[in-house]
Amino acid sequence: MKKDEAGQRPLNGKDPWTMEATEAVAHLKSDPDQGLSSQEARRRLHQYGHNRLKARKQRPAWRVLVDQFMNLIVLLLAVAAGISFLLGQLLEGFSILAALIINVLIGFGTELRAIRSMEALQQMTRFHTRVLREGRIREIPAAELVPGDIVVLEGGDMIPADLRLIEANRMQADESALTGESVPVTKEIDPLPPKRTLGERTNMLFKGTALTQGSGKGVVTATAMATELGHISELAQGAEAEALTPLEQRLNILGRKLIWITLGIAAVIGATGLFTGKELDLIFKTSIALAVAAIPEGLPIVATIALARGMWRMARKNALVNRLSAVETLGSTSIICTDKTGTLTENRMTLAMLVLNSAQGVTHVQWDPDAQPPFATDSHGTETESLAELVVETLTLGMLCNNGQLSEDGEGIGDPMEIALLRAGGLMGLQREKLLQAQPEEQEEAFRPETKMMATWHRREQGFLVAVKGAPEAVLRAAEYILTPESEPEALADDRRQKLLQANDALAARGLRVLGVARRFSEAMEDDPYTSLVFLGFVGLLDPPRKGIKEVIKDLKQAGVRVVMVTGDHPGTAAAIARQLNLPGDLESVVHGNDLKGAADYSSQERHTMLQSSVFARISPEQKLDLVSLFQADGSVVAMTGDGVNDAPALTKADIGVAMGRRGTQVAREAADIVLKDDNFATIALTVEEGRIIFSNIRKFIVFLLSGNVGAILIVGVAMLFGTVLPLLPLQILYLNMISDVFPALALGVGKGEHAVMTMPPRPASEPVVTGTLWLLIAGYGILIAGTVLAGFWIALREWSLPAERAVTISFLILAFTRTWHVFNMRDFGSHLLFNDVTRNPFAWGAVALSIALLLLAVYFPPLARVLTMATPSTGEWLFILGMSLIPLMVVQLLKQFTFLNPFKKWYP
Repeated sequence: MKKDEAGQRPLNGKDPWTMEATEAVAHLKSDPDQGLSSQEARRRLHQYGHNRLKARKQRPAWRVLVDQFMNLIVLLLAVAAGISFLLGQLLEGFSILAALIINVLIGFGTELRAIRSMEALQQMTRFHTRVLREGRIREIPAAELVPGDIVVLEGGDMIPADLRLIEANRMQADESALTGESVPVTKEIDPLPPKRTLGERTNMLFKGTALTQGSGKGVVTATAMATELGHISELAQGAEAEALTPLEQRLNILGRKLIWITLGIAAVIGATGLFTGKELDLIFKTSIALAVAAIPEGLPIVATIALARGMWRMARKNALVNRLSAVETLGSTSIICTDKTGTLTENRMTLAMLVLNSAQGVTHVQWDPDAQPPFATDSHGTETESLAELVVETLTLGMLCNNGQLSEDGEGIGDPMEIALLRAGGLMGLQREKLLQAQPEEQEEAFRPETKMMATWHRREQGFLVAVKGAPEAVLRAAEYILTPESEPEALADDRRQKLLQANDALAARGLRVLGVARRFSEAMEDDPYTSLVFLGFVGLLDPPRKGIKEVIKDLKQAGVRVVMVTGDHPGTAAAIARQLNLPGDLESVVHGNDLKGAADYSSQERHTMLQSSVFARISPEQKLDLVSLFQADGSVVAMTGDGVNDAPALTKADIGVAMGRRGTQVAREAADIVLKDDNFATIALTVEEGRIIFSNIRKFIVFLLSGNVGAILIVGVAMLFGTVLPLLPLQILYLNMISDVFPALALGVGKGEHAVMTMPPRPASEPVVTGTLWLLIAGYGILIAGTVLAGFWIALREWSLPAERAVTISFLILAFTRTWHVFNMRDFGSHLLFNDVTRNPFAWGAVALSIALLLLAVYFPPLARVLTMATPSTGEWLFILGMSLIPLMVVQLLKQFTFLNPFKKWYP
């Protein structure tokens, strides 16, 4: 066997959880009391290899740098810079080159902090563990474990490999990082049916999880990459992230179009010039200048800076972004697949309901920790007082029969349900330390799978109080009496027992985790603690929804973003939380992990049902991948949230992976595109809005750049077609292109946007950056700009009979100022004329001021004026230039006030 097959299961294909413990040990040729011999352990280590996860090969820095150039528009601009240098246009060439360098450096710096999830997984194996070797307990590095080793376990241990338990004493394991289960799982050694999900294999322990309490032994069934954690590692490595984000795909499509447009412009202008008899040198330089002008060299740098500024804004809102393009992708997200525990919920068990025997019969008591008193009932007066006594007595027993601890700052240590009982008792003025001072604990009967109960003995002046809690059916079955409102026990009649069972079913149907509470008095600690019990009531506990989550989900629904719960937790619990949050979609049928298939195996009807479902429970890591693929195949842009090891593959596969920063595992944080520092789902809604604003800004500056360039092309093209003097000279085109393609476009790229973006549905994944409607808008703007400049040029040349040089200066300045004011035309349709995203943007005003300064420099700085062949306009000519340049601004602003143009809002902003 090769070492790269390390850790494969030597069980002849049998599932270890289906086998008797002794059978599993025998299959592995080990001994439960002696373990392996040192010689056999060395042989197996050579056979199976070390108990380590494979590290994924990381991208070197040089590869990250090279990848920054793998963009059609960047390559196109590199060609444009080269042509500018060949023509001697150093200013234009250096400006394009500077834009490219800044773009590459920003992208390179950000990408160096990209995914390193396999390194994080590797850290999880570097610890020691105790094993039986030749009948003696030895401590060895976890990496040296082999199949067949007998591992000795105590509470607090990290699990070093996948184990089949052969002994289990009060054993509970925290598997939340692997399965999403919010409560520690009680472990036992009995064999189980074959078809069990990961969270239901109660006789197994898994690598990377932790033992929260108890002790025992387990035989190693799998190591390294053959463990469930190793399987997830393989999924994370094999889960192909989308090669390009939606924005990158759209910009590449735009780049391909611009290549053909650029070649077409050069050919058409050249042919037109030859047809009208222009000089070859002028035709060539003008064709090249217009071709270069047609390329929006500001696009990569503006897009990069817009994304980077969005990333900084998100950081201030507690969202750290690992990859620049992820900022925009969130804006096009149509489905958010989210875990339940700790994301939609508090990840803290809380008392939610009590069922007690009041004077009115079986009574449901609602628990509200923010109320005073914290329980609500319809009773009044003495009935309320007697009910309060029952609540106090029930919680007292729950706090006595308890191994949890509360620190001074309120943090809990131990089982979450026991901690919830301690907190609830505190709200009623109870403290476990004082209760134990009055009734010291003398003995504990640990929880056992056979009884499904635990008990503690507490010394009283006469005898002992036995406090009992456990599974509701088990406690009720053992109870012979029930406590009355007068605090006296009476026989538990069958009809009352039946009503209590129905109440338990009702609590379970609401997704609550239910415990039964009972007591008895005993003369000796040798007595059976589970006979002649007096039943007090049920306590129903729930990991409650986070505050404000319901409103966030409502806002996302209005924005066309659907929230889907994908959890490893119990279906009933998941459905109850989904109903409380009003998740959009079908809440009636929860999809169980056992019912899922591969993405390609569904019939059309089954696929439709799956796509409409909003709650998926008992979901494994592979199934999370399948769900992401299923939604992506339907055309959705999928964001996946997660915090556990089990979430890493899906975080990688999704269009956007979002990890929790506080409670998230290092694996999840490194696999994600975005990390939420506050673990708050509401932050996702803010990032969705930010992503939409960024894409809106990108669209605005693309429309701004292309419409101005189209105007310049039309001006020269029409002039060549009619054989007149060219209104623009090649160097003037390049100078104007340098001004307009950077500063105003950059200002548009960093605008704060309008909140109205969250009232529109997400963009389809297939929608290009520039839609057909926007191409029409660009053409319309270009025609308006070109018409204005040609009219001004005709008036100067024909009506005023100005020299050609002076008329060309006037047409150049009209175009330059028209394009400067054109930035204000980029406000949203239907937005306020004076108070909108552009006018509130200080960078827009700064860009306008800088553009005007550079234009005045071109006129009044003699060396530059000579290079650009500029004449100094008179006062009257300046007034004419400014007046003509304002015409497109006034026309567009007037049109944008008309409601019949509002359909443009679907594509623009």
